[in-house]
Order: sequence, then C-alpha cells, then structure tokens
Amino acid sequence: VLALIGIIFYMFCKSGKKKDTGMILLGFATLMFGMETMSGAVSGLKDVPAFASLFLMFKNPILGVLAGALLTGIIQSSSASVGILQALAVTGQVSYAAAIPIIMGQNIGTCVTALISSVGTQKNAKRAAVVHLMFNVIGVVVLLTAFWIVKIAFAPAILDENATMSGIAIAHSLFNILCTAMLLPAGGLLEKLAIRIVPDKGGKEQPVELEERLLITPSVALGRCRAVASEMARCAGEALHMALTTFENYSPELAESIRENESRCDRYEDELGTYLVRLSAQQLSDAESEEATELLKIIGDFERISDHAVNLLAASEELRSKGLGFSATAEKELKVLIGAVSEILNTAERAFSEKDLAAAAQVEPLKQVIVALKEQMRTRHILRMQQGHCSIEAGFVWSDLLTDLERTADHCSNIAGCVLDAANHGLNLHETLRAMRADDPDFRRAYGTYAEKYRLQAV
Repeated sequence: VLALIGIIFYMFCKSGKKKDTGMILLGFATLMFGMETMSGAVSGLKDVPAFASLFLMFKNPILGVLAGALLTGIIQSSSASVGILQALAVTGQVSYAAAIPIIMGQNIGTCVTALISSVGTQKNAKRAAVVHLMFNVIGVVVLLTAFWIVKIAFAPAILDENATMSGIAIAHSLFNILCTAMLLPAGGLLEKLAIRIVPDKGGKEQPVELEERLLITPSVALGRCRAVASEMARCAGEALHMALTTFENYSPELAESIRENESRCDRYEDELGTYLVRLSAQQLSDAESEEATELLKIIGDFERISDHAVNLLAASEELRSKGLGFSATAEKELKVLIGAVSEILNTAERAFSEKDLAAAAQVEPLKQVIVALKEQMRTRHILRMQQGHCSIEAGFVWSDLLTDLERTADHCSNIAGCVLDAANHGLNLHETLRAMRADDPDFRRAYGTYAEKYRLQAV
C-alpha cells in the first residue's frame, strides 16, 4: 500500500515536496519488503548445525566486533547490516551474547563511508572523518570492556537468550546513546587528537570552497553557495572599509591586505559563477532557481566593490607619492561622503547576509543621497580649483575618488534590489528600484533623513 501511494506521488505530482514524500514511502516499503524477504530466505538456517556453530563462535566478543565491522565496511551501511542481523535473528540461533559485539562492530564499519568520502578533500574534512572513526572505536573499546567484565563476572541470563528484532534495534540505539553521553564532553580532546593524526604540513592549504558532490543535492549546494557568497560579501566590504582608511592611516601592510581581499573576491566570483551555472543545469524547484539567479547577479556586484577598493587605494597612493593634498574644506566634504558610503555598504551587506528586507529598503534612498552629494562635491571642487585653492592634478584624483565612491553605492543598490526582488519572486531589478523612488512614501521619508544626516556645510 505504501509503495503504491509512493509511486503515485512520485510519478504524477509536480510538487517537489510530494515527490520527496513519494520517495520516502517507496524507500520505506522497499526496506520492509527486503527485511521480510531476508527473514523468509534465512528461516531454514535454524535447522542447520553449522549455522548454529557459527554464532556460537561469535560469542567471542572480539570475533563478533570484527565480523560486524567487516560486513558493514563492505556494504557501507550500518542500517543495512543491522537489518541483516535482525533477519538472521528470526532463526532463533542468534543470542544477545553474539549480537551485541556484532552491533558494536557495525558502528566501526559504518565509518568506512566517511573515510572514503574524505579522500581528496581538505584537511578539516579528513579530520571530521577521523573524529567519526575515533568516536566509534573509543566507544567500542570502553563498552566492549564493560560488556566483557559483566559477562564474566555476572553471566546474566539474558545474554544466552535468543535475540529478537526489537531487542537488536534497542541494543543498537543504546550503544550510540551511551557513546554520545560518554564522548560528548570530550569533544575538545577528539579535536586535538584529530589534528595530531592529520597535521598541518606547512604552507597555506587552498580551501575547497564548493564540493562537486553537493551538486546532486541542489538545496544543500545552494546553502553552501550562499555561505560562500556571504564570505565574499564580508571580504569585499572589509577591502573597501580598509581602503577608505588609507587616506588618513596608510601602511604597506594595509595596502597588501586590500589587494589580497580583492584577489580573494575574484576567486570567489570565478568559483561561485561556474558552480552556480552547473547547479542551474540540475533539476531545481522554482524557489531554488530564483535563489541561484539572485546569487549569480549579486556576486558580480561584490566583486566590483572589491575592485573599487583597489581603485581607492591607488588614489591614496597617488596622493602620497606625488605629495598632493586636498584643502581642509575638501577633506571635510570627503569625510561626509565616506561616512555615507560606509553606511550604505554595511546596510547592503546586512540585507544580503541576513535577508533583511527592512535594511534592503534603506539602501536606495541613501544611494540617491550619495549621487546628489557627489554632484554637489564635484561642483564645489571645480569652484575651488578656479579660485586657486586646489591644484588641477589633485582635482583629477578627486574626480576619480567621487566616481569610485558613487559606483560603490550603485553596486550596493543593485545588491539590495536583488534581495527585494527575490523576496517578491521577481527578476526586474530596475523596475523594482524605479517603483520605490516614484511611489513609496517610506522612500521619501528615508531620503529626507539621510539627506539631513549627510548634509554638506554651507560655503
């Protein structure tokens, strides 16, 4: 019945959730059918003396652990090996004394999957697999020792009773619960041991940001893409904030950090763009497709922000190398614009990383204030040059500065617009921003607030 319902859901329903439900029902029905088939197939073994002798041999705990680990390592599933043990239990030849060590061994054997999966990955992935193995090996050593002591000292009658399917399931659950209770407080020690087993071998490891194996699970792959994009946002924002400080606190180390962050953003864009295009070729739901499109749009804006950070650094270095400077009035005006750009960058980054729609709505009015500021500052600087208060050469640098700061605000506006588009399931960025400027009273109110906050002093 469950298989029939699952087939109907999977074949005839368009909803992704219903298809997943159908697969769950099909999987469960197949599992139960397999268990019943195995139980029927091995039921005749109860009359075979050699089979009874085999499980008498497994009453030796060491042999039981080895048998359980070997079987599970071959089939790479402790659930399947437990099911096989449960099927064998219907013969009445499997005692708890034999079953419990086998169950312990099965928990070691299941680590083979994680160990194979860690091949070719970064160090932390290998360490995670090692922690998984150590967790089960230490648990088996401790609990097997306790089991052996209890068996020899007290010889409880239950160990000689025939194991039941439910009894095997309970024993398997108890083993894992006890291991967790015992080793959870020792997480730090397991971490240190894993680092000792898989040490750093000098040199900086190039991190694997996006795993190809995740492509078969689009929802997980998209979650990883968003995490990497958030790191890219932080990296680009950090580069720009550092670049803005170089006009007053320049240092070669700071300049190197800005250029390193820009290079990282370039790499992030290449990796994310390629990965998202490949992911888009998978079977995605409408929501997943929208999120992939949003990320593809946004990563280009973050990469351009990091480029503008390098441009600002270049302007700062040009001023220093040529011994140029701005007038006191120009420096005060520049601080006002830098404050506005810093705020719009922080707001856009928060809107993206936290999916904060309220923050996203604040970006466009601030961007319009920055555009007006830029035009006002350009006009004022031309007047200062005409009056001889500023050199023409410094004026060229000033013009480049204003352009880079305004374009940074443009990219922040694009990012916030994409966040708003994604929330409204739309893909028309310019229409969204145009509607905000034309009809939204909140936009006009926010614009007035920012215009007052970043108002230039009268001359």
